[in-house]
Amino acid sequence: MSPNHSPPSSGPARDRVPWRSVLRHDLPASLVVFLIAIPLSLGIAAASGAPLIAGLVAAVVGGVVAGALGGSPLQVSGPAAGLTVVVAGLATQYGWAATAGITCAAGLLQILLGVTRVGRLALSLSPAVVHGMLAGIGVTIAVQQLHVVLGGRAQSSLIANLAELPEQLLAHHPGSVLVGVLTVVILLVWPRLPKVNLVPAPLVAVVTVTASAAAYMVDVTRVSLPDEPLKELILPALPHGGPLEIATAILTVALVASVESLLSAVAIDKLHRGKRSNLDRELIGQGAANAVCGALGGMPVTGVIVRSSTNVAAGARSRASAILHGLWIAVFVLAAGAMLELIPMAALAGVLLVTGLRLVQLAHIRTLKRHDELLVYVVTAAGVAVLGLAEGVLAGLVLALGRVLYRLARATVTATEEDGVWIVRIRGTLVFLGVASLVRTLRAIPVGAKVQVDLQVNHLDHAAYEAIEDWRRGHLARGGSVVMNRSAFRSALHGETHRWIIPWQQRQVVPEVDQRAAMLDGIREFEATAESIRPMMARLAVDGQRPAQLFITCADSRIVPNMITTSGPGDQFCVRNVGNLVPPYGSNSNSVDAAVEYAVEVLGVTSIVVCGHSHCGATTAALEAASPESGSGLKSWLRHLEASVRRSAALPDIVDPVTGIKLSPADKLAVTNVAVQLENLRTFACVRKAEESGRLELTGLYFDISAAAARLVLEREPYLVRADEELATATSPADI
Repeated sequence: MSPNHSPPSSGPARDRVPWRSVLRHDLPASLVVFLIAIPLSLGIAAASGAPLIAGLVAAVVGGVVAGALGGSPLQVSGPAAGLTVVVAGLATQYGWAATAGITCAAGLLQILLGVTRVGRLALSLSPAVVHGMLAGIGVTIAVQQLHVVLGGRAQSSLIANLAELPEQLLAHHPGSVLVGVLTVVILLVWPRLPKVNLVPAPLVAVVTVTASAAAYMVDVTRVSLPDEPLKELILPALPHGGPLEIATAILTVALVASVESLLSAVAIDKLHRGKRSNLDRELIGQGAANAVCGALGGMPVTGVIVRSSTNVAAGARSRASAILHGLWIAVFVLAAGAMLELIPMAALAGVLLVTGLRLVQLAHIRTLKRHDELLVYVVTAAGVAVLGLAEGVLAGLVLALGRVLYRLARATVTATEEDGVWIVRIRGTLVFLGVASLVRTLRAIPVGAKVQVDLQVNHLDHAAYEAIEDWRRGHLARGGSVVMNRSAFRSALHGETHRWIIPWQQRQVVPEVDQRAAMLDGIREFEATAESIRPMMARLAVDGQRPAQLFITCADSRIVPNMITTSGPGDQFCVRNVGNLVPPYGSNSNSVDAAVEYAVEVLGVTSIVVCGHSHCGATTAALEAASPESGSGLKSWLRHLEASVRRSAALPDIVDPVTGIKLSPADKLAVTNVAVQLENLRTFACVRKAEESGRLELTGLYFDISAAAARLVLEREPYLVRADEELATATSPADI
């Protein structure tokens, strides 16, 4: 299975959403997106030379079909500006009926792409490119809608909008300016008012401004809808032309729509902390929407960042918001179009203006600057704003790839003599491109000299390793000595592991090593190479810890939390005890109670993970009613496992999802115990309150020691699933 393709058994259940959450969060958000979607759909249809009803059909189908079947829960689909030029060209060349037929065929091609699981390729995008794309679109939207706020009409490009802006500022449209400014003010002030956040600011702004404009009869441009929408539907037809031209048209629509949808899904994932997107499923959902939309004479559908970011900002929690927004469009266009026509365009433009500016986030800029990725961000943003979505993203990707290649070829190799010993220092990334320089430096060392190689590299490929190893053997054969600094690097080169690279592994296989001496050697090696992390540790010492996750796991020496999660200092607040237990609140387990409350209430973690493991001594002892030689403290502690033992005995066998092997009774208990501890966590008022408010996620993990693999723990059959399949889409076992 692909990393982002969910097993059929867990798909439907995973999408279940509590109705209380739908009514509280998704319903208001859907109304906000609905208000934004109608003028956008009509405007894009007009700009593409399509019938206005085609834009509305795309909005309805995109919301309902793509929203229900897609893999990005908070993405909202509909007609998008990125396809305007393509659709306009097709409509001119083939006519609208044939364009609808091409859209239908493109949808079927998208479904094929999703089934073949190519959607995951979008995850390879650099965060700098994704955030730059968001910023570029945000700036474009803001400048476009500023024209509408000022009472004018947006131009086709950012350059044209900027060129026309002085003239627009001199024009006199006091009604539109008043409506737009009032909308922006409400959007900025409303979230700061206490106890009113249940109602989204955009909804308040649009309703308030519309009512005020109607009451005072302000002269402004308002939303315009077709009088008889259904009569304007145009059914699809086969296009006339050469097979190659038609195939190219279908491929163009499918690829542009797919890329825009996947880029939007990846970008929207960075705006919220809920379920991650299943990109293969998203392609299938988008393809189904385009197939249906083309059959109804609608425009091509893509995931739209404007609507999606508005959806997130309005507080949506699930796909119900996108589906409802599509239904609202259908109902209101057919039954209450006159009511929608009361809304001033300047009010909607004000909402889009603020939404666009919020896509340019200073926090992202600061983070990218620290990681030396700001140039990629700026180039992508400028390219998207000036050239277009595809061109801007391509420019950012080319620059990011160029920087990676530059870094791969960048390594510093020096050899200096200090007190009769030659010190060879190797820094950076050492791959085949730097082997020539490396060999020249090593060959300059006198024959028979004492040499110490200080290796501190981010990556070492096989060619570089062989160059060092060949020189080392030759130097030793000619009477010299070589000491490899083993502290700085751990790697596996093409499946091989090397003694001078992995010191801690060597200690494990030589039990007679003096462990105290080995520890002191390790400390000295760490201190010799700590300069690479010293600035980060200094910031953590001064600024304090800000972990996003509480990780509760067993005290077993074989479980290394940071290695399992690939996290670093300051990322996790870790609690370890025998059996990874969280006794229910009030069980007089003061240490665990204090850790949970401190993590949730003081540190404000957004995730709690309970991680059990295979071959667990605690679960084995619990099944054996504890060993006779166990002390009273261990016996007392293991009593907290009794609920897990009873639960495990009542459950059917648990099978590993990868190997297909049935778990042993002790391992089955370890899995069950994780689910019980998640329930125990919810007995803490602070945890329960934070989870219900949506700011805390609970996750269960099971680590198979012999396979060095993590599984996600569910609270129902099949109990275990591959973590790389489900962690991206499930926020907690209760959601699955």
